[in-house]
Amino acid sequence: MPHVSNASPARWQLPPGVTRGLWDYARAGHIADDYDEFFAYNRLFDFDEAVLARHLSAPGLVADLGCGTGRALVPLVRRGFRGLAVDLSLPMLRVVAEKCREEGLAVDCLRANLVDLDAVQDASVDGALCLFSTLGMIRGSAHRRRAMAHMRRILKPGGVLVLHVHNLWFNLTDTAGRWWLAGHLLRVALRRDLEAGDRFFPYRGIANMYLHTFRMGELTRLVRGAGFRILETIPLARRRDQPLRRPWLAGRFRANGWIVVCAAE
Repeated sequence: MPHVSNASPARWQLPPGVTRGLWDYARAGHIADDYDEFFAYNRLFDFDEAVLARHLSAPGLVADLGCGTGRALVPLVRRGFRGLAVDLSLPMLRVVAEKCREEGLAVDCLRANLVDLDAVQDASVDGALCLFSTLGMIRGSAHRRRAMAHMRRILKPGGVLVLHVHNLWFNLTDTAGRWWLAGHLLRVALRRDLEAGDRFFPYRGIANMYLHTFRMGELTRLVRGAGFRILETIPLARRRDQPLRRPWLAGRFRANGWIVVCAAE
């Protein structure tokens, strides 16, 4: 694995697109150690695994970008795929490596920032995953565009990327969300360092975790601008365990988020 210092850097020394909260999250061993147990009943995981099974059918090399503990990658490798597990978190990658040793699975682990994926060769990957809103953990639209450009670069022509993000406008569906959204849009208008959709919140002992939530148009432009052709867009229901019913009825506001399946052109 390439060396990434575990020292706590000054803000200006953080890797591109990485916030202080994400840096602390990546170093937190307790999060990796109980990750699988903590999310054992997350219904999105079952649903996106079914999406992967439909769209990744011909075994080859699959890169899981922001792999966590390998919960999506390991089932694919069991089916005959070769795996590349990529994450900023060394504790997460250690869990992946241990799982694969126990089952004798062929998975390589790479510690890397998704904004800087130069260690992965051009057109070397048959399929890629970027799930559980990992793309939204990258701060800054320019850095997200750079990460998407890397995803396109490492995929072979025709290779499939499966991507999940959260929806900014979903906040309109409950009172607390509407209050947050009103204040957020006001702050965006007053501050140059804040983009519409940026959220900061406490998470499992991390004081200031960051997540960018998307608008549908923003997401579409990002995907197509990177050189992908969209094959399927799945708006998610509130509980994220199934597609949104009647998506034609204000679906851009009602969807909890989207799973987008796209092909490298």
